[in-house]
Amino acid sequence: MKILVDTNVILDVLCNRSEFVEASSKVWKYCEVGQIEGYISALSVPKIVYILRKELTPEKTAQLIQQITMIFKVVDLKSADLKAAADMFSSDYEDASQMCQASRINADFIVTRNIRDFKESKIPALKPSELLERV
Repeated sequence: MKILVDTNVILDVLCNRSEFVEASSKVWKYCEVGQIEGYISALSVPKIVYILRKELTPEKTAQLIQQITMIFKVVDLKSADLKAAADMFSSDYEDASQMCQASRINADFIVTRNIRDFKESKIPALKPSELLERV
């Protein structure tokens, strides 16, 4: 199974968001042990660092990026993705870009807590808990 993991699922674990950390951590674990082929968008890495910037030193930033890229493969962002996302006329360009990336890598699912943001996606979106039911 190949999945594209949305930034919010990554942040659930890194920020220890009590309501979501358990399911999101299990998704991470499945990706870490290779039971699921996990991908994140190249957009997610700088966004995560930006959100956590007050808590990260340059050394911790390097460690965090090392950890994330050991667990997840990073999907590069191509100009075709940017153009296709713009053509979707979505209210959330970042999500549209991720939809295009997920489609390009032939992902089975996009894993996110914001299902409604991906309702136009050709790749089905699942919450972490819903993905775990399928594993």
